[in-house]
Amino acid sequence: MGTEGKSADHVAARSPRPEDGHAARTGDEPPPLWVEEPAVRPRLPDPIRTAAVRAVLIVAFTLIQAVIAFLCTMADSWLAFPMVLSSVASTVVATWAVLDVWVTRQVWNQRNGVVSVPSSTARRLRRERRRVRRTARTAEPSGTGRIRRGDQGGLSRA
Repeated sequence: MGTEGKSADHVAARSPRPEDGHAARTGDEPPPLWVEEPAVRPRLPDPIRTAAVRAVLIVAFTLIQAVIAFLCTMADSWLAFPMVLSSVASTVVATWAVLDVWVTRQVWNQRNGVVSVPSSTARRLRRERRRVRRTARTAEPSGTGRIRRGDQGGLSRA
C-alpha cells in the first residue's frame, strides 16, 4: 500500500515525529492521554505529607465552619453562638495543625536531611593536611610532645 493519491498532510500525520519522541502510530490509534515526565521536585516524605494533608483538611473544615457561623449570624439563627464558639476552637486546632506540618518538616530535615558526602577535593585537602601534621609531628623533638617522657617516675620537685 503506497502513498499514491494521498495528501501530504495525511502522509505526514502517519509518519513518525522525532520531535515528540514517540514511535509511529499505526492506523487510527488515538494519541496517548498523557506522557509521563520526571518530577521536578522529589516527593515529600510520608510523615510530612500526612501532616500536610491533615492540616489542609482541618483548615478547610474550619473555613466551612466559619462561613456557616457567619450565615447563621446573619440569619439570626439560634445556631450562631455555638457555631462561632466552635469556629474559634477550630481556628486554634487549625493553627496547631499548620504548626505541626512545620515542626514535622524541621524534625525530618534534622534526622534524615541532607547526607553530607565530602567531595573528592575535600577528601584530597584533608589528606594533605593530615600528611603535613604527621610530618610536623615526626619532625619535632620527642621532649616537646604532649606526653613528656623525660620525667619518668618523678612526681613534684617542690
